[in-house]
Amino acid sequence: MTEDDLTGLWARLGAVERRVRKTVADRQSQDPNLTDPYRGLYITDEAVRALLDSPEPLVVPADIPPTAEGRLAESFGLTALDMEFLLIALAPDLDARFERLYGYLNDDVTRRRPTVGLALALCGQTPAGPGRFRFRPDAPLVTGGLVDVLGEDQPFLSREVRVPDRVQAHLLGLDRVDPGIAGFTRVRTRVDGLRPVGAMYSRGEVEVAGTAVVADLSMVSAPSEVVAPLVREARLRGASLVVGPVDGVPPTVLRALLAHDLPLVLHGKSQWDPRWAPVTPLPVDAGTGPAWAEALDGLDVPVAELSAFRLGASQMRAAVSVARRLAARENRAVTAADVRAGVRTQNGAGLAKLARRITPAVTWSDLVLPDRAKTRLAELAARARHRDTVLGDWRMRPGGGRGRGVLALFAGESGTGKTLAAEVVAGDLGMDLYVVDLSSVVDKYVGETEKNLERVFDEAADVNGVLLFDEADALFGKRSAVSDSRDRYANLESAYLLQRMESFDGIAILTTNLRANLDEAFTRRLDVIAAFPMPDAAQRRLLWDTCLGPAIPRADDLDLDVCASRFDLAGGAIRSCAVSAAYLAAAGNRAVTMADLMTAIHEEHHKQGHLTRAEDFRPWLAVTPA
Repeated sequence: MTEDDLTGLWARLGAVERRVRKTVADRQSQDPNLTDPYRGLYITDEAVRALLDSPEPLVVPADIPPTAEGRLAESFGLTALDMEFLLIALAPDLDARFERLYGYLNDDVTRRRPTVGLALALCGQTPAGPGRFRFRPDAPLVTGGLVDVLGEDQPFLSREVRVPDRVQAHLLGLDRVDPGIAGFTRVRTRVDGLRPVGAMYSRGEVEVAGTAVVADLSMVSAPSEVVAPLVREARLRGASLVVGPVDGVPPTVLRALLAHDLPLVLHGKSQWDPRWAPVTPLPVDAGTGPAWAEALDGLDVPVAELSAFRLGASQMRAAVSVARRLAARENRAVTAADVRAGVRTQNGAGLAKLARRITPAVTWSDLVLPDRAKTRLAELAARARHRDTVLGDWRMRPGGGRGRGVLALFAGESGTGKTLAAEVVAGDLGMDLYVVDLSSVVDKYVGETEKNLERVFDEAADVNGVLLFDEADALFGKRSAVSDSRDRYANLESAYLLQRMESFDGIAILTTNLRANLDEAFTRRLDVIAAFPMPDAAQRRLLWDTCLGPAIPRADDLDLDVCASRFDLAGGAIRSCAVSAAYLAAAGNRAVTMADLMTAIHEEHHKQGHLTRAEDFRPWLAVTPA
C-alpha cells in the first residue's frame, strides 16, 4: 500500500473508534450491572430481566456509502460495508484498547475480538438483515481470505472474526509473500511477455508481463491447501497468478483456481483436458521461454554456450543461482561450466532409474574419426544448439506433428567409437549422456515394451541430456510380413516407436552395428546419420597414442607404428589393449613395454576369436599360431 493508503486506513480506524465509543456509552446507560467486578464471567438475574425487557437489539446508526473505492475493494469485489467489517476486525491487532472494549461489548472478557453480531451492531446492521450474509463462506471477505470467521460450532452471531497476519501486513504496507507459500512462490515483474486475459493454459512454462505471483506446484504435497493463499496473494498485489505444472494435480484444485475471477495462467506438459474443469482456459503458446541473457543478469557468460538447453524461466533462474554459489565458494567469477552444472541440478531423477547416466569426461580431441564423420557430429551439435532459432524464430517446423527433437544414427562396427562420440557430443553441449538399458525396456509380454519406452520418453522430457539407444536395431528393426500374431505385434511395436520418436522434443542418438537392419521409415526421420568405419593405419597409430595417454610411463622399446600396421583393430579394442598393458606394467612396477602391448593384443584377438600369426608378435612375444 502507498503512504496515502495508510493515512486513509488510520482515518477510517478513527471512525471505527468513534462507533465503539458510542456503542459503549449506550451500553453503559442501559447496563444494570455496570459496577459488578465480575461482569462478563456470569449473568445476573437483573441482566436477564433487562434482556427480556429489551424490545430489540441495540443498533447504532452508521453512515456507510453504498459502494467502496480503492484497489483492495476492486480486486476482491468488496462493498463499503465489507470494508467497514474488515476495519472492525483489524482494530484489536493495531490498538490493544480495542481488545478490552470488544471484550466488554461481547459481555465476555476472554473474547477480545469482534463477533459477527458485534460487527453488525457497530455498522448499524440488524442481526437478521442482509449484512450478516457478508460473513457467509461464499462471501468476498471470506473467500478472498481477508477475514477468518472462527467457531463453526458457535451460533452465527457469536462467531469471532479475525484478520490473517498476511492481510494485516499488507494493510500496514509490508508486502512479503505469505510464509505459508513462500517456499514455492515467487513474485516477478516483467515489462514484456504474455498479458493474461482471464484464464489461460500453456504447454510449458510461460513468462507473464507485469507483476505475477508464480507458484511451482511440483514442490507442494497438498495443492488443495494452497489455492486460497495463492489467490489472495495475487489479489493483494493486483498481480497475475501463474501456477504449474498442473500435471497430476487433482481436478478439484484446478476447478477451485478457475472459480476465481483474476488473470490466471496455468501450465503443464500435456494438453488441457476439458474434463478437468467446467471452464476451459484459453490456450496460449509458451514459446521458447525467456532469453538466457535475462536469466544471467549481466554475468559474463556467453549465451551461445547455453542455447542447447531447454528450460523454463524458473529453471533458468535456479540454474544461475546454483552457478553463482559454485563460483562464490571458490571466490571467482561465474563461468559457463558453472551454469551448465546448475542446469544439471534441474534434471529430473526419474530417467536415471531407466537409463545409465554418464557425465562426459571426453572432448573432441579424444575422437579419432574421418573428417566426414566429425563433420556430421558437429552438425548434430549445431542442430541441438540452434533448433529454437530455426524451428521457432524462423518457423521452419517440418509439420506433421514432428517435435523439436534432434535424432541421429551412428552406424558402424563394434568398437569404432559410436558411444564415445555420443559422449563427446553430450559433453560439447554441456549435458549428461543417458544410455537406455534395453533390459529394462524390452519385455516379452505384448504391449509392455511400448509402456516402458513411453516411460523413458516421458522422463527424458524433464532432462536436459542426450538419450542414447545402444544397439538400436533390437528396438527399431525392420517390419516384416505378417505370418502369425507375433509378427503382427512386433510390427505394432515398431509403428509405435516411429510415432513416438517423431514427436520427441529432446536429443536422441541411435547406434547400430548393421544399418541395414533398421527400418527405412526410421532412417527417413533421422536428422543426422554418421558412419563410423574401421580406422586405417594412420588412425590406429593415433588411437594407440591417445589411449595410452600422456601419464603412462613408456619403455624405450615401445613401437606404436608396428602395433598400428600389423593389427587391424577398432578403437574399442585398442583401448582395451592399452588398459590391459597398463595393468601388466603396474603389476611389474615398471613402464609399459612392447611385450606388454603384444601380450594384451594377443589376448584381445583370442577374446574376439580371431586368428593370430606368430610372426606378427615377434620378437617381443613367442606365441603358438592359432
